[in-house]
Amino acid sequence: MKTIGLVARELDINVETIKFYERRGLIKQPQKPDSGYRRYSDSLINRIKFILKAKTLGFTLHEVSSLLNLSDNCKEVEFMGLQKLDLIRKKIDDLKKLESVITNLTKTCHNNQDNTFCPIIDSLSNS
Repeated sequence: MKTIGLVARELDINVETIKFYERRGLIKQPQKPDSGYRRYSDSLINRIKFILKAKTLGFTLHEVSSLLNLSDNCKEVEFMGLQKLDLIRKKIDDLKKLESVITNLTKTCHNNQDNTFCPIIDSLSNS
């Protein structure tokens, strides 16, 4: 059992992050004893780790809440994972298109002999 400050340090997060998760209902705030500090159990710490890992994978807190509630429904979790994967692939496609546009724009700058004119600035100004 650990205090909120110790948990926050060990997980390299802010104490307010833990309190935020409590307010959002993602984790349950431990009871405060008559004397002393609230103590966070290993299972509660593991739940916080789960939330942090899911966020790293791109899941929103709303989605994390759903994942926590669906732990016994693998098909639903799979469906959510596939939706997230589709979104990631679309973002990758958009980034590849953006990369192509920026690459072409910087090539026009590189080949430009007129220092008083910038093709990138011109392109952005006339869009």
